[in-house]
Amino acid sequence: MRKYIVKKLLIAVLTVFLVLTLNFVLMHAAPGDPVTILLGKNNQNPTLKAELMAKFGLDQPVFVQWVRYFTQLLKGDMGHSIIFSRPVTELIGEKLLPTFILVIPGSLIGMFIGTAMGIGAARREGKGLDAVYSTGAYFLNAMPSFWLALMLIIIFSVRLGWFPAAGMVDVRAGNTGMAYYLDVLKHMALPLFTLVLLDIPYYFRVAKSAVIQVNNEDYIMTYRAAGMDEKKIFRKYVFKNAILPIVTVFGITVAYLITGVAFVEIVFAWPGTGRVMLQAITQRDYPVLMGVYLIMSITVCVAMILVDVVYALLDPRIRY
Repeated sequence: MRKYIVKKLLIAVLTVFLVLTLNFVLMHAAPGDPVTILLGKNNQNPTLKAELMAKFGLDQPVFVQWVRYFTQLLKGDMGHSIIFSRPVTELIGEKLLPTFILVIPGSLIGMFIGTAMGIGAARREGKGLDAVYSTGAYFLNAMPSFWLALMLIIIFSVRLGWFPAAGMVDVRAGNTGMAYYLDVLKHMALPLFTLVLLDIPYYFRVAKSAVIQVNNEDYIMTYRAAGMDEKKIFRKYVFKNAILPIVTVFGITVAYLITGVAFVEIVFAWPGTGRVMLQAITQRDYPVLMGVYLIMSITVCVAMILVDVVYALLDPRIRY
């Protein structure tokens, strides 16, 4: 197992390097540049623009910029934001915690609910419960994230007044201690509910198809023919084998949700990495974009390694 993990870590480092290199090249090949956006449409002074391009090193060849970026990165320096004039590490670092406290609970709750619905539907395939769960899951899957978020705001914030519509805390209240944490929980209720509703269909489909597939295996048929108790068959054989695809989906979902909740964060004005990423894209803020891509690629690689390790723990047949 140790050799396998070391091998995976080396592959992960190579993957992150290739991802960053590809994104760096594509980003600089795209039309537009941050200096033009920084100056604005009505202030395109050629001299000033040339000075700013030289200041940020954008007047140099892409290869030279690439070498300089990776040299700084090896020293732990992710550069400075061109638009915000702040260190990228500081800018992204303060946004990671709000995203994590939204993504991790949302993914866990969505996984448990979606998996339970999928298992229930698979064990009663073709019956009323299956029809109800499947219809609900497909209905949620068809909803755009921003539309669902807006509907929840209209219902639970505007009409009922139960939860705040935006932000992470009530700045005017000046809460401290336990009151502050309760205020955060109150503000995260609607965005968290949105993420849970968006996650449920994915886990539902995976869990349902996995349980049905395992149920149709020959060895399961043999156990049933031998008269083994149905609950024991499900608990000891079906569930353990069907849970493996769900673990994979959870790892991938958590990794990509770090930057994939951008629309939800924008609708609820949640101060997370998704909003920073969209702002960096629209303003061509290269250092911030590279920082976001770095965080995303690392989280994906780490999640995949953890999934492989969990696989070996859940299934004794798997040996690395």
